[in-house]
Amino acid sequence: MTDPREFHQRAMAQTGTVVEAVEPAQLTLPTPCSEYDVRALLSHMVGGLNRIAIVGEGGDGLAVPARADGVPDDGWLPAYQAARSRVTAAWADNAKLDALVEVPWGKVPGRIAVSGYVQEILTHGWDLARATGQPTELDPELASWVLAVAQRILPPEPRGGEIQFGPVVPVPPDTAPYGQLAAWLGRHP
Repeated sequence: MTDPREFHQRAMAQTGTVVEAVEPAQLTLPTPCSEYDVRALLSHMVGGLNRIAIVGEGGDGLAVPARADGVPDDGWLPAYQAARSRVTAAWADNAKLDALVEVPWGKVPGRIAVSGYVQEILTHGWDLARATGQPTELDPELASWVLAVAQRILPPEPRGGEIQFGPVVPVPPDTAPYGQLAAWLGRHP
């Protein structure tokens, strides 16, 4: 099976450029993720990175909330960069990819956990870009890889309840990769 760490590194780097471009005046804007405004989405993104870092460090990621509390409005980029560095260090050991870890969707090998967090950071990077008026079609290989994984593990039906995604949004077959990914995850591209 593929080593997802390269994709995770690329997704974190790409999303980091989106985080860097967020202006303080945009923090209260709505996002495609209806439960988050931009500030809450940034908190969730940094918290998610910290959570997968804790898992990679051998800790209980589920014991911490998937949010970063207490980050000042001008501190999101440094918080994101620190969490990204922590993830990189936590998953540097190849043996961790085959170790069983617990994440919100169950007990899985580390490579499956990291793959899920590639989807998480890439998709929320898209959400953030969309909310703040930034380009949403970035590295097409990343979106295609995440879409292929999502289509294997996330059924088109049923959605809702324990499957925390809305119904698949129909899009034309020539829709760009990020639009296809967003639609599979229940967002309107």
